[in-house]
Amino acid sequence: MRPSSAGAGDDPRPAEPGEWRAVIRLAPYLLTFRGRVLVAMLCLVGAKAATVTLPIVLKHIVDALDQAEQSVIVLPLAILLTYGVLRFATVAFGELRDVVFGRVTERAMSRVALEVFRHLNNLDLEFHLARRTGGLSRDIERGVAGIRFLLRFMAFNIVPTLIEIALVAGILLVGYSWTYAGVIALAVTIYITYSVMVTEWRTGYVRHQNRLASRANTRAIDALLNFETVKYFGNEGFEAGRYADSLQAWEVAMAKNRISLATLNLGQAVIVGAAVTVMMILAARQVVAGTMTLGDLVLVNAYMLQLFVPLNFLGFVYREIKQALADIGRMFRLTDIQPAVQDRADATVRSTAPAAVTFDAVDFGYDTRRQILHGVDFTIATGETVAIVGSSGAGKSTIARLLFRFYDVDGGAIRVDGIDIRDLSQASLRANIGVVPQDAVLFNDTLGYNIAYGRPDASEDEVREVIRLAHLQDFVSSLPDGLDTPVGERGLKLSGGEKQRVAIARAVLKQPGILVFDEATSSLDSESERSVVDALRTVAADYTTLVIAHRLSTVADADRILVLEQGRVVESGAHNELIAQQGRYAALWQLQQSE
Repeated sequence: MRPSSAGAGDDPRPAEPGEWRAVIRLAPYLLTFRGRVLVAMLCLVGAKAATVTLPIVLKHIVDALDQAEQSVIVLPLAILLTYGVLRFATVAFGELRDVVFGRVTERAMSRVALEVFRHLNNLDLEFHLARRTGGLSRDIERGVAGIRFLLRFMAFNIVPTLIEIALVAGILLVGYSWTYAGVIALAVTIYITYSVMVTEWRTGYVRHQNRLASRANTRAIDALLNFETVKYFGNEGFEAGRYADSLQAWEVAMAKNRISLATLNLGQAVIVGAAVTVMMILAARQVVAGTMTLGDLVLVNAYMLQLFVPLNFLGFVYREIKQALADIGRMFRLTDIQPAVQDRADATVRSTAPAAVTFDAVDFGYDTRRQILHGVDFTIATGETVAIVGSSGAGKSTIARLLFRFYDVDGGAIRVDGIDIRDLSQASLRANIGVVPQDAVLFNDTLGYNIAYGRPDASEDEVREVIRLAHLQDFVSSLPDGLDTPVGERGLKLSGGEKQRVAIARAVLKQPGILVFDEATSSLDSESERSVVDALRTVAADYTTLVIAHRLSTVADADRILVLEQGRVVESGAHNELIAQQGRYAALWQLQQSE
């Protein structure tokens, strides 16, 4: 079997420890804004310094107010002003940090998303035939959102909180007793250990819930994209039932996830409550014994509240960071997928121009157990029009895919002007080939946008010229909005013939040297087919042209016709020559004429 890609969103493999490498992979995007990162870190240090100093100032306020001296009127006012300034500094540094670092986060998100998008577009056809669009889009969406969460909370919550814990423990150890520092260290250690263990246990529930959500989303999008097929077979209820089954499984997974979350939160509350209680008992006893002031009691209490409020939040952040890492890891795994078709290091770049095309003893099969093409040999001279005909499954469209290098041949070679296409860069090869497929899918935009898509920088005159060549001028003139007319999702507002002529105009505007028409008229009625065939004849005169067709009437005037049967060229010649041979082509012609 050729390598294929599993549908995105259905990957049952759990997150790996290596997904922490996502942090390393994000580093280059952060280093783009070294100055901003440095300023943000300085703001972080300023905010934490002010935060840790606040309880100390609060202690002096309480002690000053507890004294029965005349200086009480002056001293607390100065300290109170200091307290207010520190409180403001904490908020100001935090807001400034967010403003400065926000650009870094947004740029990282946009650049990673762009990198993934470009990589997906560079993957081979096999991946895109196997992918599930709904699950894939969900993976990218979650991955980008995970970057935002990871950068924001890991940089400005987890690390700062751990620094604050160390500073508070040091202050209590130096200024009071090792007992207080020991209680904090023990409580934090138990809290983090418990949070990590329970979070790891419940991560399976979270991941399972996300897989089910992706599967439900994939089914919904798949049904909506194929709504015509659903309507044809009256399967609205069947699709709704499948979607309901997915949602029901998701509900069950959500319930288990909710129970595991409650277990985590309750355990954390017990640890925090016990630690605060022990600290307050120790401090209260020393106040009663006269070894600590009332201000010291307030300081200890303030530090406990100051620590455990963000520490409680730390449990949530850890859970979400684990999920963010899994989402980012899944997205980055998309970029780790290597296309089966790749350029060689010394690939040649060829200019766009009409060229001879040669298939030299080409063997190919999508599956090694079933070969499609067997020693296919033919040449299309520069400027010549060659048609390939044959029954369904003979391998006609495979020839077009191989020429465009969606796949590499298993044996033999395909050459353009004598150069093996494996020695050409894919970009230059494909720039020289214009394709009009059997089903011309258009973007949900205007008619003008879809025509100009062949070469977005084309001038208005060039667009008008290809409209004329594709016999579209009467159609465009009949539209109230002209080229500004929306074509709808996949071009559904246009008829089959109109879509095919748009596809022809788009391919010619690309200015390739080689044109490939892959069953371009097979799904059209006779009138539309005649219009499209006229357009094909008009544009094909100036190109090296390969026409793949099922209806022989559309290629009767080709310079040469190849008859393909079971992956082999069994006949070759002009229309009249093949009719005279009374072989396979003549039999197909008679059959189609009688029909």
